[in-house]
Amino acid sequence: MLGVNPEAEREENDFYATDPWAIYKSQTFFNEIGLSKDTLIWEPACGLKHLSDALSNIGYNVITSDLVQRGNMTRHEVKDFLNVNSNMFCPKLDANILTNPPFKLASQFIEKSMELLNTGYLAVFFLKIQFLETPKRAKLFKECGLKYVGVFSERICCAKNGEFDKYFKQDDTGRYKGGTQLYAWFVFQNGYKGNTELRWIN
Repeated sequence: MLGVNPEAEREENDFYATDPWAIYKSQTFFNEIGLSKDTLIWEPACGLKHLSDALSNIGYNVITSDLVQRGNMTRHEVKDFLNVNSNMFCPKLDANILTNPPFKLASQFIEKSMELLNTGYLAVFFLKIQFLETPKRAKLFKECGLKYVGVFSERICCAKNGEFDKYFKQDDTGRYKGGTQLYAWFVFQNGYKGNTELRWIN
C-alpha cells in the first residue's frame, strides 16, 4: 500500500502525514521530557496540520510552516525550513520544535534545529526506529544532543498525502489501524551532552 510500503513510489516532497493519535498517546511522555505548554512550539513541516492541530487541542501554542501550500490550507506560512536564516532570531529561537520531517531530510532538519534553537530548548522528531542505524547518525546524535528516544509500543499509521481513509481503517476511538512501521520520538536538546535515555510510550 502506498504510504506504508517502502517499495511504493514516494511522494515528491516525502509528505506522509501522521495519525494525530501519536500526539494524544504521547501526552504523558511530553510532560516527562519537559515539553512545556508555556513554551511556543514550531511545527516546520506541518503538511495538513495533523500534528499541530492535535497539539493545539491539548493546550500547546503552535505556529506552523511548510515547504509548500497543500490543498486549501491557509493557516500556515510557506517556508523552506532548511533555508531559514538564523539571523532572524535574536539571538536564537526561544521555542521548541516538533515535527515529522521528510525522512530523507531528517538529519538536515535536526542540524538546522540545533542551529536555530537557544540552549536548553527541545527539537522533537517523529521518525522510524530505523533512524537509529548507521555510524554517521550515531555521530549526529552525539553532536546534536539526543536526550530521549520514546518508542511507541503500538504501531502508528502514516499516510501518503494525508489520505488516511484510502489506506487504513479507524477504530471506535478514531485511531487509524494497520500501520507496518515502528515509530519513535527522537528528542534533542540544544547543549545536552549526556547519554540517551530510552522510554516506552504505552
